Amino acid sequence: MLLFVNMLVIGITSRALFDLDESHEIYEDKGLEAYKDFQVANENTPLNPGQAFPLVNKLLSLNHKINKDKKVEVILLSRNSADTGLRIFNSIQHHGLDIKRAAFCGGGSPHTYAKSFGAQLFLSTEFSDCKSSIENGVAAARIIPSGKTDINDETLKVAFDGDSVIFSEESQSIFDSKGLKAFDENERNLAKKPLSGGPFKPFLSQLYNIQQDFPYKDCPIRIALVTARSAPSHERVIRTLRDWGIRIDESLFLGGLDKANFLKDFGADIFFDDQIENCTSTSQKIPTGHVVSINQKN
Repeated sequence: MLLFVNMLVIGITSRALFDLDESHEIYEDKGLEAYKDFQVANENTPLNPGQAFPLVNKLLSLNHKINKDKKVEVILLSRNSADTGLRIFNSIQHHGLDIKRAAFCGGGSPHTYAKSFGAQLFLSTEFSDCKSSIENGVAAARIIPSGKTDINDETLKVAFDGDSVIFSEESQSIFDSKGLKAFDENERNLAKKPLSGGPFKPFLSQLYNIQQDFPYKDCPIRIALVTARSAPSHERVIRTLRDWGIRIDESLFLGGLDKANFLKDFGADIFFDDQIENCTSTSQKIPTGHVVSINQKN
């Protein structure tokens, strides 16, 4: 039974939430005991925000804007032990984040408890943890290092790629194996048949549900679809979202153009894409999550 009903639940690792580069270097150079000593000695020194901190902060702020029950829950999932993790919880309190629940895994993969917490999404900086999360049935994205971590806008803006992200990989596989002509022909022939949902459909659905608690003109969330598709393959996407009953605020059919500048213009707080070359490009302009699949290799 899910712990949270009708809520957006996100599991996030401590390294995605906070800047733990210095601590990680100590672990790599001097070992576990030195790392433990460092964290305990600095447990009252707040950690600086990490790559996904602005996203989490905006997500949690939605709870203060809704005059109903709480709609967003963020769970801390960490490789730390509870002892070394005290610094992380102290940092959460210092930054005023409403994060109450956590799993400190003592060196084990933190993805383990994402499903039990009912998470629709797991965010980490580690590829292996994300892949394990997917194998366990929870959508995951590896946060790519980015020079841009904070958008000066109160509106939460989330952008998604289409195929293999919010839609299944069925059409993408045709493109990969047979090329663009076969892909376009397939999408034209199946234009009125809705696509199956991809790993990020539950996350998109919950985000859309939260939007419905606000008047359209005053909604603090905007969702964008930013896809390499173009005509004639656009029609199936539009009909699929209509069939799902989900409204996308902005849809960009780029026909293979680089997505980075478009996402910067949108002002995305996060962009999710399954193609690493796209993520490498977009991460130079906006925070990016690489959507990991079971078959992907690091």
